[in-house]
Amino acid sequence: MSFLQRIGGELTLEGVGLESIAERFGTPCYVYSRAAIEGAYREFDEGLAGIPHLVCYAVKANSNLAVLDTLRRLGAGFDIVSGGELARVLAAGGRADRVIFSGVGKSRGEMRAALEAGIRCFNVESEPELERLDAIAGALGKRAPVSLRINPDVDARTHPYISTGLAGNKFGIPHDRALAAYLKAASLPNLRVIGIGCHIGSQILDTAPLDEALDRVLELAQSLAAQGMKPEHLDLGGGFGIRYRDEVAPDIRGYCEALAKKLSSAGYQVMLEPGRAIVGPAGMLLTRVEYLKLDKAKRFAVVDASMSELMRPALYGSYHEIVEVSERGAGAPQRFDVVGPVCESTDVLGTDRALAIEPGSLLAILSAGAYGMAMASNYNTRVRPAEVLVDGARALEVRPRETIESLFSSEKRIDDAPAR
Repeated sequence: MSFLQRIGGELTLEGVGLESIAERFGTPCYVYSRAAIEGAYREFDEGLAGIPHLVCYAVKANSNLAVLDTLRRLGAGFDIVSGGELARVLAAGGRADRVIFSGVGKSRGEMRAALEAGIRCFNVESEPELERLDAIAGALGKRAPVSLRINPDVDARTHPYISTGLAGNKFGIPHDRALAAYLKAASLPNLRVIGIGCHIGSQILDTAPLDEALDRVLELAQSLAAQGMKPEHLDLGGGFGIRYRDEVAPDIRGYCEALAKKLSSAGYQVMLEPGRAIVGPAGMLLTRVEYLKLDKAKRFAVVDASMSELMRPALYGSYHEIVEVSERGAGAPQRFDVVGPVCESTDVLGTDRALAIEPGSLLAILSAGAYGMAMASNYNTRVRPAEVLVDGARALEVRPRETIESLFSSEKRIDDAPAR
């Protein structure tokens, strides 16, 4: 993390002190590095430079408009899983014809909005979805561009909650039914088959399962070509892992260069859908210590962030490194469980961490740029935190902290609620 350095004992992001950011914008607060986001994107884009390609950022990882704008300026496409994400991409200046719409449960309204916007492709995940999309496209006088997301039954060797490529997962069309599904898609008058989609999971550290999935996709592409349906593109998904603790992240540029070499003469456009690998290491959550509880069986550091701001530890048992922003003035490290104020025993952000802290100490929870703010909630009527983008010497508030009043501004008391 060359963008994250200590200067004079204080942790800085692109040279901007995190203590000064916390003082300006309060805590808890998400902070992202524009330079880190751009650098991670270029590893994919430049690695694939030898072949036609489109790197479609997975919006679900972090959908802040400034993040989307940063990537849009670099030429990124976008992978979305809801109509709301499409609206965000367009609001950020993104082009609809660089949008791929994935997801198992697209509604009629979402399909209509995507068709009217003119997105690049729907990643269809079932035969009933094909039929619905055909009917809606016909009613609009359009032909919907589609690829079928094929479930190759490949083990991504990741957490079971974020594995998507096995036969028992809800995603995609089984590999052994793929050809029949493509023949059905080709028979529907308001669909235009243009590609093959595949995504096997998230936080993938070993690229061997990706290679195995690619081989199955290429076999299917050959079968389709034999039926006169050679695909224009292969969407190979995302899921590339990052370092949270001691993991060795994949060599993204090396993987992409090898992929480009393997497919250099195949005649397909290649698409990838990275999310976590682009924004995960680029972001952190700042939080202050409220209390130290030292009279229990364990030492607890109670901080002002919680599972409402960072759900991953409670949801997946995920590990995030937690470090002191300042190395000055708090004595020798002791072991603490870092916990939040939410009224749940699962509100634990880190266990048994060696920290030199006191009440008021500022902590940084690292590698929190993906699935942090995107999963944040208002549980316990907690406001969601501010988001700040560091851009060189500038710290830009790209989303202000919510107010408590905004959380219930649209609610009604009984006597004020209209009868419908």
